[in-house]
Amino acid sequence: MYISDNNRFFPPKSKANHSEHMKTTAILFQLFRFLLASLFVMSFSRIVLILWQADRVEATGKHLVIILTGMRFDLMLCGFLMVIPIFVLPLVGAIRLLQPLASKIFTWWMCLSFAFIVLMELTTAGFIGEYDARPNILFVEYIKYPREVIPMLWGGFKLALIAVCILFPLLAWSFSRYMLSSNSWTQPLGLVSAIVLSLTGSFLCALAARSTFDHRPVNPSIAAITSDSLVNDLGLNSGYSLLYAMYENVRDGDGAHQYGEGDLQKLLQHNNIATTVGGPAVSHHIQIATVPREKPLNLVFIVEESLGAEFVGSLGGLPLTPNIDSLQDQGIWFKRLYATGTRSVRGLEAIVSGFPPTTARSTVKLQKTQRNFFTIASLLKTKGYETSFLYGGAAHFDNMARFFSNNGVNSILDKHDFPQANFVGSWGISDEDLFSNAHQHFSKQTDKPFFSLVFTTTNHTPFEYPDGRIQPYDSEKQTVNNAVKYADYALGEYLAKARKSDYWDSTVFVVISDHNSRVYGDALLPVKRFHIPGVILGGSIKPMKIDKVASQIDILPTVLSLIGVNSVHPAIGRDLTLAKNRQRTGRAIMQFHATQGYMEGDQLIVLRRNMDPVQFQYTREELSAVNEVDPVLLSNAYAYSDFPIQMIKTGNYRLSDQTVLDTTR
Repeated sequence: MYISDNNRFFPPKSKANHSEHMKTTAILFQLFRFLLASLFVMSFSRIVLILWQADRVEATGKHLVIILTGMRFDLMLCGFLMVIPIFVLPLVGAIRLLQPLASKIFTWWMCLSFAFIVLMELTTAGFIGEYDARPNILFVEYIKYPREVIPMLWGGFKLALIAVCILFPLLAWSFSRYMLSSNSWTQPLGLVSAIVLSLTGSFLCALAARSTFDHRPVNPSIAAITSDSLVNDLGLNSGYSLLYAMYENVRDGDGAHQYGEGDLQKLLQHNNIATTVGGPAVSHHIQIATVPREKPLNLVFIVEESLGAEFVGSLGGLPLTPNIDSLQDQGIWFKRLYATGTRSVRGLEAIVSGFPPTTARSTVKLQKTQRNFFTIASLLKTKGYETSFLYGGAAHFDNMARFFSNNGVNSILDKHDFPQANFVGSWGISDEDLFSNAHQHFSKQTDKPFFSLVFTTTNHTPFEYPDGRIQPYDSEKQTVNNAVKYADYALGEYLAKARKSDYWDSTVFVVISDHNSRVYGDALLPVKRFHIPGVILGGSIKPMKIDKVASQIDILPTVLSLIGVNSVHPAIGRDLTLAKNRQRTGRAIMQFHATQGYMEGDQLIVLRRNMDPVQFQYTREELSAVNEVDPVLLSNAYAYSDFPIQMIKTGNYRLSDQTVLDTTR
């Protein structure tokens, strides 16, 4: 460039400085594009969800707070997604040889991040429809089972799936074209500019991701502004909701969030458990059967998929289960039985292991519980029982086959072992086919007593069942009401056949649900959605109605007495064959995502992450707030929440070395 002598000491701005400024501006402009598009998608999605859930949002009166809270979490997600690339890539881009690669990575990272945000928001409505919550760790866990999940989605959420398949690639492609139309920079950045951009940009992104100057970053508890958990979730975004759930899962590992310190000895006293067995497994105790048997009886658990009390007429639900309703006068009938969770594996751990729930994954899936974890199958196996698990679907689902085979189950039979099935749906064979094979399996068990867990699949989206069996309740065939009615029909047909069998009089049957079909509602913890049917049957069972609150964890010690087995075990459930336990105030433990409820009688304690406990009175299926938290009730709640965490950490929830006693038959 020509410079006159008069301007020798005052040169104009160099082209290099101008070019440097343009490069930095291009990068910042590209970041602004990403931020603007992402915030628009998440805000638009939130407004649509608020309109969809207008009744529940209107009841809280928190429209503006939800929107403003949502914008805060939207900025947090964008900051989190960009903090590393904005720190690393400008520095890499200062190196001439690496500049083209850094520029492309920077652009494509933003494209992929935007695609992730779009995908999560598009799938939110379907997830809320099924789980009444934004996507969480279940979203990731289900990805591992495409053969089961894809047909379920197609059968139950066809329109939503089509919309996602159309809108997702369209929006992702449009944004990528939008971003690629302007490269962030075509020449290396100067070192000073790169350092300034890297440090300043990463600081701002980190600040956005933390959303506070406090020593702890903001977390979802900030959005807990109402007693309706779904409305609180609307103040998040689905990308953040999923990533935070994954973070919690990794952080907790095989443990769980600890709500408070529990007193194990008080817990045992609360359940009339005397730990007379030595050793480190402090909850191990001797249980003497209240019903002596010359020969121990067989035991069969029939676990009905997703059967909530709302579908059972005798429990105040719809008139869909005449066969189950008829059982209330034929066995031990539980009028107020509550599930411990919202997933099948949560129900199975409670029924088969007597294990209370935690915020971590079910013990069926935890790494530390895949060996030497106590189950009723492992206990009965030491008593000479043949043990089996019969499932209408694929037994590998949710790690069930591994858990059961490693913890006391001799034989596992699933849909692949029943080739003569007359009807096969997305999740497996029909309940009729499952029960038919179960009947054949039990009829062959003659030499030894047997234990079996029979787990049905029909009452699961997309609700497929054979034609010509029932008079449909709904005009549309594949609905939950019709599936429940068919499941009840199949159960009734099987029990009629079993009553005529050689094994009926020598067997105790437990018909119970794993959980409700959907746990939802505007309550902080929707207690009524945890209410499930349960009945214990058999030729030797005297009919009885249990009116008190009971939990799935009470089933295990109760049936051990009924089949006449004396034992040593670590389960802390109550033996409800004992009159003193039936006369006490009942209690139940319920895990709802990251919230745990502990209910004694009509009093409910709700424990939440990073928040103070609250107490409610539960009457007529409604919660009313209690001004002061009962310290004794709270202590019990902490004890029940802390017990399973400590058992997993120590590995003490296992068979005792003293399983065989002098009193064992």
